[in-house]
Amino acid sequence: MDMTRTSETIDHRRRNFFGTAAATVAAVQFISMGTTDACSKAAPSGTMPTGKSSFGVLKQVDAGLLNIGYAEDGPADGPAVLLLHGWPYDIHTYVDVAPLLASAGYRVIVPYFRGYGTTRFLSSATLRNGQQAALAADVIALMDSLKISTAIFGGCDWGARTANIVAALWPERCKALVSVSGYLIGSRESNRMPLPPKAELAWWYQYYFATERGQAGYEKYRHDFAKQIWQIASPRWDFDEATFNRTAAAFDNPDHVAIVIHNYRWRLGIADGDPEHDDLESRLAAGPVITVPTITLEGDANGAPHPEPGSYAKKFPGRYEHRTINGGIGHNLPQEAPTIFAKAIIDVDAF
Repeated sequence: MDMTRTSETIDHRRRNFFGTAAATVAAVQFISMGTTDACSKAAPSGTMPTGKSSFGVLKQVDAGLLNIGYAEDGPADGPAVLLLHGWPYDIHTYVDVAPLLASAGYRVIVPYFRGYGTTRFLSSATLRNGQQAALAADVIALMDSLKISTAIFGGCDWGARTANIVAALWPERCKALVSVSGYLIGSRESNRMPLPPKAELAWWYQYYFATERGQAGYEKYRHDFAKQIWQIASPRWDFDEATFNRTAAAFDNPDHVAIVIHNYRWRLGIADGDPEHDDLESRLAAGPVITVPTITLEGDANGAPHPEPGSYAKKFPGRYEHRTINGGIGHNLPQEAPTIFAKAIIDVDAF
């Protein structure tokens, strides 16, 4: 796909975006202000109306090991944007971001990860593998199946880590990046190192999942478990039951528990990954830098474990900007502050 555009085209997309955002969000002052001040003065999440209740009819495509379910919005010939969700969330993290970007002329693709929603493995014999390299390989396979040569990536939680990996290992496929909580590429060696007790406490669910009791507990109480994580990770997000239940349906995927448990056990080094990904994991363990244009975002009320922005700034030696979002914004930043996230995508495209 030809991603070359004139400054006039970029300005046109911004005007379209701002017009739609003004109609969608009450915080109109944010739209006309500079980026840093805008983030600090945006309306808190509770004041933002929901623009859509769903994505409508989803699409399915065979890609690599999977038949992937995904939402699509915007013109088919627009510049591609891939938006990647995390755990315990789903594609509705971007249900209000997607129409804003679509109105600005972007082709927006929002896929379910393996183990979520309508995504299914093509073979019952495939390892239900949640390691970081596997999720990134799924995204590359999806791009190949959809004949998307390069895209702007946005991600949160698992989705941010996956977008980081694509940007680091396949920079030719990633035009630019918006990453919530910054640089999240990890290694099992570093994960073996003990943390101070307060930091270890924040990862309580990771250790719970390391036990058979934890796996059985998540299988039995997955919806209650997810709601508790939402409340801890975004303590000032006043989501309602309908919003939660819309996402919780994605956890009824038959492979969901296996993927989640494997993801966290693999991180701790107590579950094997796929040897096919050993080379990728070796490269990731070295902490590769990300050279594509990047904006990192962090909410001021993020209750989930996350690195401090100063700890990862050097991982982005190219065009780079960090934005801290005030107003009680928690871990699920794209859903809590969709206009701010969409604006970051627009802005990083213009870097």
